[in-house]
Amino acid sequence: MKFLKGLLWFLVTVAGIAIWLVSPWFVLLALAAAFALWLLLTRRGRQAGSVTQVGLSTLRQRIGASSVIVVGIAGVVAVLAALLAMAEGYRETLRKSGSADSAIVLRGASAAEVMSTLMHDSVTVIAQAPGIARDAQGRALVSPELVVAANLPLKGGLPDEDGSVQLRGVGDAAWMVRPDVKIVAGRKFASGRRELVAGTGAQRQFAGLEPGKRIKLGNQSWDVVGVFHSGDAMDSELWADAEIVATTYRRGSSRTSVTAKLTGASAFKGFKAALSADPRLDVDASTTLDYFSKQSEGMTKVIRIIGMVVGAIMAIGAVFGALNTMFATVATRAREIATLRAIGFRGVPVVVAVMLETMLLALLGGLLGGALAWLVFNGFTASTLAGGVGQLTFDFKVSAGVLWTGIKWALAIGFVGGLFPALRAARLPVTEALRGA
Repeated sequence: MKFLKGLLWFLVTVAGIAIWLVSPWFVLLALAAAFALWLLLTRRGRQAGSVTQVGLSTLRQRIGASSVIVVGIAGVVAVLAALLAMAEGYRETLRKSGSADSAIVLRGASAAEVMSTLMHDSVTVIAQAPGIARDAQGRALVSPELVVAANLPLKGGLPDEDGSVQLRGVGDAAWMVRPDVKIVAGRKFASGRRELVAGTGAQRQFAGLEPGKRIKLGNQSWDVVGVFHSGDAMDSELWADAEIVATTYRRGSSRTSVTAKLTGASAFKGFKAALSADPRLDVDASTTLDYFSKQSEGMTKVIRIIGMVVGAIMAIGAVFGALNTMFATVATRAREIATLRAIGFRGVPVVVAVMLETMLLALLGGLLGGALAWLVFNGFTASTLAGGVGQLTFDFKVSAGVLWTGIKWALAIGFVGGLFPALRAARLPVTEALRGA
């Protein structure tokens, strides 16, 4: 019976923590407001507040033991926030690469550009679909593009250590379809020449991408003539003339994708319907916003899962640290707690007071860990493979959502770390505690 009761308590605690971690901020704010009202308006609440004040007044005498809770939880939150910021930065970089008023067309059932092949006839038909915007000369804003993987030496790596970079073959329309791509050094590549421009992210990651340098791609030498910046996934790519890329990599007249600027977000539905109804085509169309968001889903989930697992392992250590500290605190305050019980304080105020003290220390640790994560990792540049093709350079983003998640984890650790010492304090026999003192 005792075992079943303990198991029930464990399951209820785990379920409560799970609900706490997934609850939105307004639910938790409502709980905090309800708790504050209970402290202010009820007799037991005021008693709990009084006991808490007494406990907090002795923190200076227990600064060493209390710092164990704060530092341990700060470490958990800092690591968790760093990993979640990595996932957030990766997702945000890819999400910014698309928009609701532009579309990308791939061969049917292709998961990514590198897996797609569109023949010249299909590209011509796609360019005639309704809903495509046009420039001042009446030309459709359509960019047939060819994406291939290439190898380049990494900056700061071993002499024979190469990384994978995405080389995108484009035409003049690519600059109009993607107006955020701007040349920041040098010039654009010239059509018909083996020249290329490098994104700022690729330039940071790979050696030899400064304007005026010559690199080797696909057994051919290429001149680097410029550097561009877009603030999204394109920054990790190299751009060159599509015809030259196709010749170098023996792709003929085929392309991997077609990116089109639409007249507006509402035009996509008609654009996609026209392509689906054309018997000459076997293609899938999606907005670039949806396409790049889906590209980020897999890696983002993996990074977040790793973060949660690592955070959970570290949290177990922090919980044991909090348990040891608070059990020791309850033991040293046994006479004080017994005196309060003897003069009429019930068990609930004592439980709440110990819990509240632990969770305040946990909150302090969470804030400290979040601040460390923001100072050290916010804006930190990293890179990883994207779509199995090239390395995507992105910045860690310690967002408000990441910090809020860290705070929730800190309070959950404080709750578990203070629960059992609090129950022990409430159950402590008054006579035994006074006699032991």
